[in-house]
Amino acid sequence: MSAAAASAEQTVAKTKKGSKKLWIILGVVAVLVVGGAGGFLVMQRRAAAAAESDDGTQASAHAAPARKPIKRDAHTPPSYLPLEPFVVNLADRDSDRYAQIGLTLEIEDAKFADEMKAYMPAIRNAILMILSHKTAADMLGREGKELLAAEIAREAVRPMGINIEVESDEDSTAGKKRHRAAPVYNPVQQVHFSSFIVQ
Repeated sequence: MSAAAASAEQTVAKTKKGSKKLWIILGVVAVLVVGGAGGFLVMQRRAAAAAESDDGTQASAHAAPARKPIKRDAHTPPSYLPLEPFVVNLADRDSDRYAQIGLTLEIEDAKFADEMKAYMPAIRNAILMILSHKTAADMLGREGKELLAAEIAREAVRPMGINIEVESDEDSTAGKKRHRAAPVYNPVQQVHFSSFIVQ
């Protein structure tokens, strides 16, 4: 009987080894199947996104979705978003100069103004970067202030994913035709200066 018992124990031991191997193989196969399915889904999503951008139905990843102007009722006043005053050192090299500028943004509607409040740290940063690269001479004349207002209007919406390209003089004078995307509508209608001190 001891030989039969030993034979039975060997059979049980072989079965345990075989079942361990089976579980390991099943685990490896399961990992490969799940990983392959995930990779397949990622590839399909990328292919679908590439096909949509080739068709022109989807904007590029860096461009904002097209915005259409909101028709404003003549009896409803525009929405204004006042910003805290900016105090910044100017880029003058011959002397230390600074500017204190108060701004109010005229926005197309109150809903977009509320959306902008969530991005205010990035918007303030963008405006500070513009101001700190200006010299006093750049901002003292009316034309300089108008250019500054246009720059601020463009950069104030960039943190929200709205990229507004400006056509440079080189682009307009070049005789070459270039493929350009449709212009993006800017929800910031105007930039109003509430104070403007350069010292």
